[in-house]
Amino acid sequence: MIETGEILQTLHMIQEENFDIRTITLGINLLDCSDRDPQACADRVYEKVCRVAGNLVKTGEDISRELGIPIVNKRVSVTPVSLICQGDPRPIALALDRAAHTIGVNFIGGYSALMHKGATAADERLLASIPEVMTETERLCSSVNVGSTRAGLNMNAVREMGEIIRETAVRTADQDGLGCAKLVVFCNAVEDNPFMAGAFCGIGEPECAVNVGVSGPGVVKKALESVKGAPFDIVAETVKRTAFKITRVGQLVAREASQRLGIPFGIVDLSLAPTPARGDSVAHILTEMGLEMAGAPGTTAALALLNDAVKKGGVMASNHVGGLSGAFIPVSEDIGMIEAAAAGALTLEKLEAMTCVCSVGLDMIAIPGDTSAASISGIIADEAAIGMVNNKTTAVRVIPAIGKKAGDRVEFGGLLGFAPVMPVNRFTCDDFIARGGRIPAPLHSLRN
Repeated sequence: MIETGEILQTLHMIQEENFDIRTITLGINLLDCSDRDPQACADRVYEKVCRVAGNLVKTGEDISRELGIPIVNKRVSVTPVSLICQGDPRPIALALDRAAHTIGVNFIGGYSALMHKGATAADERLLASIPEVMTETERLCSSVNVGSTRAGLNMNAVREMGEIIRETAVRTADQDGLGCAKLVVFCNAVEDNPFMAGAFCGIGEPECAVNVGVSGPGVVKKALESVKGAPFDIVAETVKRTAFKITRVGQLVAREASQRLGIPFGIVDLSLAPTPARGDSVAHILTEMGLEMAGAPGTTAALALLNDAVKKGGVMASNHVGGLSGAFIPVSEDIGMIEAAAAGALTLEKLEAMTCVCSVGLDMIAIPGDTSAASISGIIADEAAIGMVNNKTTAVRVIPAIGKKAGDRVEFGGLLGFAPVMPVNRFTCDDFIARGGRIPAPLHSLRN
């Protein structure tokens, strides 16, 4: 039951504090579309996505109009393509992109491979195709899982992904490396993530499911303005109460979409997802806690408090919390992070430290175009190790800006925003990455 007071609070959040539902993402199982003939498989994939998700955009627009709640994106996630592809995966990629255009969704995710312990022939075919596919498609997103707490890190996959990211950047250099903005590398990837570019429908998911991602950094910042100078106990309680209100709206939208589509409700993802718009920044929440700028001493502690309080408030509002659920810190998609990086307050190393206590990882970071594939792989390995050891999801989405150096700027537009090119440590790790093999799982993975 949604009470009148909650409705009025929601209206205020929408009108004054940039609140929105960031995405309704429909997960679709494609295991029954597998076929020895790649084109036949692609045709079956296209038909199923269009049939199951054909009403998704209209349903989202109807709910938004009737409830007065902005729903920014309507998206689809599918079974990792490497699991259904018995040959060349490129026809499937083109079919997915065409389906996304046909049904009108913003993005479709699932051009993915799960390689945390090793690679199948299908995985390797998919990886080899990523640079070409990310160049030739517009709405398709790709992800690769290279490690987990139980399996350790697949360093062969880590090495390959550094090379793939660099090649993708070269192929899309005329768009500031936009292809890399649709490509993410995970450790401990989750199966019900509604956010792009990492969304896919995991093999433990039902035939179809409605997953919702909320937003609300502006709402949290506004709430903290009322407790200036208060002890952190009060700060945490304020964030927790605010996260409860945000999640309640997400739960309402998710259940409404589920009922209208006739598809089971999956999860609400609690993640605070920022945008480049002023007033919608996670970094500005941190400065509201007392930091001069994101990246200053104390930033990691402030982010840890924020992430924990968001989770505590969210789980009280919904029985089905999932996805990533925390605070995102993408540089190009957060105006406060952009300003901090441009001012030199925020470095790649500080961002890495921050990922130890928040959701996801090194996200939407532009790096110099001459960064080597091995250095990119080293960045991936470092971030994946944080996820492996801490039993959490981490990821890397970096964009080598070909022809640009530290201090220059890249432009992506829309929710992807813009960003200063951040410097990368100039010392090399070529011999380290060349070793390959697997980094063993940590001892605490043996929990049975």
